[in-house]
Amino acid sequence: MALQVPLWHHYLQAIRSRAASRAQDYQRAENVLFTVLERVHARDPRFLVDYSRDLEALQFALRSSDGPVDVEVPLRVDAQALLSEELGASETGDGPVSCRLGVPREGAGLEQWMTDDVFTTSSDVSTNCLGHLVPSKVLHVLKDLLVAAIVHCKHHGLIAPGSLKADSLSAEELHLSLLVSSGWRTIRFNVVPVVRWKRQAPALEGAQRAPGFPEGCLKRVTSQEVALVPASAQLWRVSTDYLLTRLLSELGSLPGHRLDSLSILDRVNYETWRDSGQRPGLTFRHLKTVLLWASALFPAPEDWVELQGAVYRLLVVLLCCLATRKLPHFLRPELNLLQDARLDLDALYQRVERFASQPEAALRLHATHLGRSPPPRIGHGVKALLQLPASDPAYWATAYFDVLLDKFQVFHVQDKARISAMQSIFRKTKTLSGEHS
Repeated sequence: MALQVPLWHHYLQAIRSRAASRAQDYQRAENVLFTVLERVHARDPRFLVDYSRDLEALQFALRSSDGPVDVEVPLRVDAQALLSEELGASETGDGPVSCRLGVPREGAGLEQWMTDDVFTTSSDVSTNCLGHLVPSKVLHVLKDLLVAAIVHCKHHGLIAPGSLKADSLSAEELHLSLLVSSGWRTIRFNVVPVVRWKRQAPALEGAQRAPGFPEGCLKRVTSQEVALVPASAQLWRVSTDYLLTRLLSELGSLPGHRLDSLSILDRVNYETWRDSGQRPGLTFRHLKTVLLWASALFPAPEDWVELQGAVYRLLVVLLCCLATRKLPHFLRPELNLLQDARLDLDALYQRVERFASQPEAALRLHATHLGRSPPPRIGHGVKALLQLPASDPAYWATAYFDVLLDKFQVFHVQDKARISAMQSIFRKTKTLSGEHS
């Protein structure tokens, strides 16, 4: 396997060589957007500008695709003074419930949010709620403000000619899509109004004790404010995107190849599994969640020292999720991120398994890297082994995934207790899986 290492590192070097220019392009595009949002705030102080976006720049630099970037526009409202009326399970796969945000009859200081442009009066006089803050109305006001701000900034030379056009602003159902040019790159920003909510975020069971993250970081992150974002024309929902990106940043502070492995799989996903973005498939969000789970399942520093092994930590988790058709949300494991009907999970599984068995072809950057590929690392039938967690959640554990690493010939662990646990699970899976083990 020693001959494989330079190929992995050469591929990573190519990704890193583009990261700096991507980060610079993002920074220029973000500056244009900030200029416009500052004008929005000047015209309507109810909409704030969130400048704390270093994590988004990090995430954009890690990615290979130029997919849309979410930009939160906080509303200047005391969320604790609002009434949250929970209405049922969220259909978006991100958050426990949808809710309406009501303005109480005794609510002081909320007058600016009781105007017709963002507010609908309640017809039920028996409740303590005067009416509700309506997401669709907020989005409509924000769109008008953005159009006016773009025109103003262009007229006064505050943004470079051609960097942004008002006609690129499209109103989607739950966000506003805006194209910003930065050099030769065009970045799509999804502008989303949010209500910052100081309440306990949904958290991984036993999060404070979860291994694989810097001490106390899960507790710190999950105790922060959550964002309520539009879920429909009338409803809001909890979004944990910012919290997950914070966790990603925390992983970047650890030694090893955690973020490198994510970058490699994201590029392979974009170029090979999605045919340079020409067909639907996995998103960076899916792969980010896979990394978070892999970091918890493989907490030992030695798991992330070697680049190829680090990538395979993500691959075995991803393959298991595709085989069982379930990728649990990291902070709310009961939610499944693979429920999108547009995902062909069977086809995706075949592509990912093919790469895991013979990754060399996808890692070759140009013709000079062509050569004979080593034989497949694993034969047919591994899918039966990967499906075991669907029948018994106890398999969602380090020892089980160590068995998978051993199958792919990348289990290089010296810890005797861990080797013993892996061998014990292997004997159990061999009994259950028969010839497919």
